[in-house]
Amino acid sequence: MATSAKTASKTPAGKAVKTAARPVAKGPAGALVKAAQPAARTQGKPASVAAEPSLRFHHSAALREKTHAVLGALEAAPDHPGHGHAVADLVAELTEAGMDYYFLRGLKLTQAGFVTEQSARLGLSGAVKLISSVSRKFIVRMDSKQLLLVARHIRDLG
Repeated sequence: MATSAKTASKTPAGKAVKTAARPVAKGPAGALVKAAQPAARTQGKPASVAAEPSLRFHHSAALREKTHAVLGALEAAPDHPGHGHAVADLVAELTEAGMDYYFLRGLKLTQAGFVTEQSARLGLSGAVKLISSVSRKFIVRMDSKQLLLVARHIRDLG
């Protein structure tokens, strides 16, 4: 997608004002056309969610399988006891994987050094423990309807 050039216009006082660049796409034969509007629904998600910018992270195949297993068990028998603890454990693992992906991977790319990486890992470990502790307290107290909503949210993320 190309961006149109900034244009200048004059105010009533005669001063030139620059306007913001507008996104455009090139159509047939290089003609400029308006950028396509997002579809009303993307992968079954409402337009309000689908149109929002998002960042996702990659995690292991084993964690993906565990995610599907925990969510599948919850969806198959929502009233079975113990789902709260399983979902809380899953959320803790996903949080840890996300923190590693977003922060530690980027830090490794900078080649900041072993001590810096270990310091960051220690700090993030403490943050993950705090987040997991707080989220666990809420998740294990949820009823089956609330847990199913959390499961749907996690599925929408992937």
